Amino acid sequence: MTAMPAPPVSTTTVGSERRYRPELQGLRALAVALVVVYHVWFGRISGGVDVFFLVSGFLITGQLYRSAQRGAVPLSRNWGRQIARLVPAAAVVLVATVVAGLAILPEARWVQTVREVVASAFFLENWRLAADSVDYSAQHNTASVVQHFWSLSIQVQFYVVWPLLFAGVVLVAGRAHLDRTLTRVIAALFVASLAYSVVLTATDQPLAYFHSLTRVWEFALGGLLALWIDKVDLPARFRVLLGWLGVIGLVACGAVLQVGSVFPGFAALWPTCAAALVLLAGATGSRRGADRLLSSAPMRYLGDISYSLYLWHWPVLLFYLVLTGEPSADLEGGSSVIVLSVLLAVITYHLVEEPMRLRHKSRRAQYRLGALSVAVVLLATAGWQAVSLVRADHGAQIGDSTHPGAMALVPGYTSVSATDVAVDPLPPMVSLGEDWGRASGPWTCRADPARPPLESCTLAVDGTPERRVVVVGDSHSQQYLGALQPIAERNRWEVTAFLKGACPFSTASETEPDSAECIAWNTALVPAVIDLHPDAVFTMASREVRSGLTESTPAGFVEAWTRLSDAGIAVLAVRDNPRFDFRPPDCVQENGRGAPQCGAERNAWYPEVPSWVGAPGVPSSVRFLDFSDLMCAPDGQCPAEIGNVWVYMDDNHLSATFTASMAPVVEQRIMSAMGW
Repeated sequence: MTAMPAPPVSTTTVGSERRYRPELQGLRALAVALVVVYHVWFGRISGGVDVFFLVSGFLITGQLYRSAQRGAVPLSRNWGRQIARLVPAAAVVLVATVVAGLAILPEARWVQTVREVVASAFFLENWRLAADSVDYSAQHNTASVVQHFWSLSIQVQFYVVWPLLFAGVVLVAGRAHLDRTLTRVIAALFVASLAYSVVLTATDQPLAYFHSLTRVWEFALGGLLALWIDKVDLPARFRVLLGWLGVIGLVACGAVLQVGSVFPGFAALWPTCAAALVLLAGATGSRRGADRLLSSAPMRYLGDISYSLYLWHWPVLLFYLVLTGEPSADLEGGSSVIVLSVLLAVITYHLVEEPMRLRHKSRRAQYRLGALSVAVVLLATAGWQAVSLVRADHGAQIGDSTHPGAMALVPGYTSVSATDVAVDPLPPMVSLGEDWGRASGPWTCRADPARPPLESCTLAVDGTPERRVVVVGDSHSQQYLGALQPIAERNRWEVTAFLKGACPFSTASETEPDSAECIAWNTALVPAVIDLHPDAVFTMASREVRSGLTESTPAGFVEAWTRLSDAGIAVLAVRDNPRFDFRPPDCVQENGRGAPQCGAERNAWYPEVPSWVGAPGVPSSVRFLDFSDLMCAPDGQCPAEIGNVWVYMDDNHLSATFTASMAPVVEQRIMSAMGW
């Protein structure tokens, strides 16, 4: 039987890492330098990460194309090579972060950090942050020391999927005209991903920033360059111009654009296209070409250590800020951060990156190395989690004689003082960051099919409820669920909560001006509440209680109350709590319990006359509740802890434990205001 002839193989060459190595090294060096400098000295994002994505797409597409031309795509070998190159160094940084975090980070940040270290170990940090971006309670977490692993996670996910794409194309289409088939497939992915990125960035930018699918087009652009760059023949002078335009564009991107708030979308075309110009310029051979700078020995070496430098710079910066208590690094401090990061990167490159890559060349050894590296990280985080659990096992309960919380400020209460340094406060510091008023457990949540933007959660009762109360607004309304749930359970109230982060109940968007999403939510909310016709609606009466007597009652609040009042629905409007520029619990850990700088002075934060008094058009059916006397002591201080309970879980939200301690007073005042 005569063998069938093999299909013709395209002889097209693609951009190889060897031919373009100087420019690629220079691009990596420039990208990491921009990332580090912008992060450390300017507290901004540069767009350098997008360059990493394009370069990764360029490199792996060229490698896989050449493998496909030879007949097959070696999936296992490709994955093993990436494991040996990326995982050991990442594991070293993660373990070092765990050790340093246990010693340096405030306990309130431990749970968040452990959770993100585990996500980073499995290269899923971008999805962890994407989930947090749509979870308002998680959005108040302080920047994690491993937050920068989001980009590495996307990169590793790409390294897993891209070889599968090539293998699928070869399996379905064969090797004939492979370059054209791949071009069509990659171009389709480029267009689809870019379109999705633009749409999602416009509707939910925080989610879009960390979403893997909004970044595929950046890798695809690098892939298209790899397939066709060798066919581009440009005059030498024009290539010199392109090279410098690309370099200048990369440097200017972070200075001109607010990358963290507008990327990816169309805006991410800036750094990726700038990097593409540098690659198109290639080796110009001109003394005036940008490639001469990019291919210099220092830049090539910086490119070699760029991966380790990227891994180290962020935790070093965050630990520096924690130790100094400063919001940002000055020139001297930032320089120290950069020097230490470079030193750690050099050590990691020469003692971990290169030795592990060179010594583990068999696939079995590479996979074993990856598994061992991840196991070491998980073991370290398990130890940290064990310490956290021990610290969280307090033994005390809210409301006992040593932890009265808000009740310590109620006239006639005879127990411990507002703060007793001999008693550990509740909740334990290690779990304080999670002490958020949530509609969970007995609550049932559902979307409103008749009004698509709306979602609600209901605390129901068996049989007919005695009262129906609706809670509306943003997180400052939500925090009172800790008090309302026990009240509802005692009195057989049915409580329904319509809550949306950063969207107070108003006819306008108060927190994020002109937010169409918030306005649509509140527009749909009013008729939904009217349909329920509850006995009362619980919401906020004021906002922005800050130093300088800034409390206000926006006109949009009053208009929203009026719409309910016109429908015969009573409103319970609650005065806002103080908002700080720092986290009071962290301040206490740094300065000691009872430190006056960790709280507020009532006279400097709360106007003597509440902001709603004298506000035009307030309906007579609105009842106002002022719980500031439960947050501020008779001596005029509004401390970080009261009755041995932390008042705040972050810089502007009451802890669920504290609001639970308020329940007896909240219940009495609601009953009195409503005449129930």
